[in-house]
Amino acid sequence: MTLNSILLPLFFLIIFPGFLFLSLYGFFLEWLDKKCLNLIKNKPGPAIYRPIADFIQLLSKETFIPKHCDTILFKSPPFLAIAAITTSMLSIPVWEKALFSFQGDLIVTLYLLMIPAITFSLANRSSNTPFEAVEELRTSTQLFAYEVLFMLALLAPAIIAGSWNIIEISKFMFHRPLLLILQIPAFLIALITLQGKLKRLHFDTPYNKTEAGEGSSGGSAFGEVSPFRGGLLAFSNLAINMEMVAGAALINAIFFGGAFNATGLSAIGLFILKTIFIVFLLSIIKTLMARIRIKQMMNFCRKILTPLILAQMALNIFIKIKMQ
Repeated sequence: MTLNSILLPLFFLIIFPGFLFLSLYGFFLEWLDKKCLNLIKNKPGPAIYRPIADFIQLLSKETFIPKHCDTILFKSPPFLAIAAITTSMLSIPVWEKALFSFQGDLIVTLYLLMIPAITFSLANRSSNTPFEAVEELRTSTQLFAYEVLFMLALLAPAIIAGSWNIIEISKFMFHRPLLLILQIPAFLIALITLQGKLKRLHFDTPYNKTEAGEGSSGGSAFGEVSPFRGGLLAFSNLAINMEMVAGAALINAIFFGGAFNATGLSAIGLFILKTIFIVFLLSIIKTLMARIRIKQMMNFCRKILTPLILAQMALNIFIKIKMQ
C-alpha cells in the first residue's frame, strides 16, 4: 500500500467530489434555485453569498436541545445524513469515471440517499414534542411515497441497460439517445420525487422561517417543521443542499449519459451545466406546484405516479426482450 493509494481516496472523500465540493456547490445551487424562483415570480433574488451567510448565522446561534430527549440520537442525524450523501457521491461519475464503481453501485447509492430521510425521522421521534411527532409521521409517510418511487424511476433505465452499474447505464444511454425519449416518464417521476426527498413541495403546514436570516428567501431548507435550531439546523440545511447535488448528479448520470466522450475540465463543466439544468427544472416544478395536503400527495403518488412507473418498467422489460 503506497502513500498515493491512501491520499487519493481521502482527496476524493474530503475535497472533490466529496464533502467540500458538495458543500460549496450545494450553497451555489441553493442560491440558484432561489434566484430562479424569484425571477419566475418577477422578484429580486438573494445575493450569491446569502446561503453561506445564513449558514454562518445559524452556527452563531444557540443550539436548542429539547428536554427528555435522547441527546445523541437527536444530535447525530444531520451528520449521519452528510456522511451518507458524501459516500454516495463516490459512486456517481462526475467526469468519465467514479472512484468506486462496481456492479450494484446504483442500489447502494439509492439506499445511501434514503438515509437522510430516515435520520431526520429519528430526530423528530427522539425530540418527544407534539409538533415533531406530527412531522415524524409526515416524514415516514413520505418515505414510503417518494423514496420508493424515486428508486423505481432510476431502476427503470437500469432494466433496459441490463446493468446495475451507474457508469454502464450512463454509457448505454449515451450511445442510444433515442431510448431517452421513452424514458421521459421515469425522468419526470424522478424529478417530482426528488422534490419530496428535498422537502421542497408545499404541504399544508407553513415553512419554518424563524431561524433563517431576514434577507433569505426560503427559511429552513429542512421543510415544514424542523426539530433543530442553531448549528444543528445549519448542518441539516447543508445536508439538504448536498442531497440536491447528489440527486441531480445521479439523475444526470442515469438519464443524460453523464460526461461520456468528455475528459478533464470539460467533463466537470458538462457535469455542472447538466446539474444546473436539472435544478432549474426543479425550480419550475416548485413554482408551478400549489400547496397540497398530505392526503392529496399520497393519492397523487398512489393513483398516478405508481401506475406510470410500473408501466414504464413493463415497457423497458419488453424493449429489453426485443433487443436480445
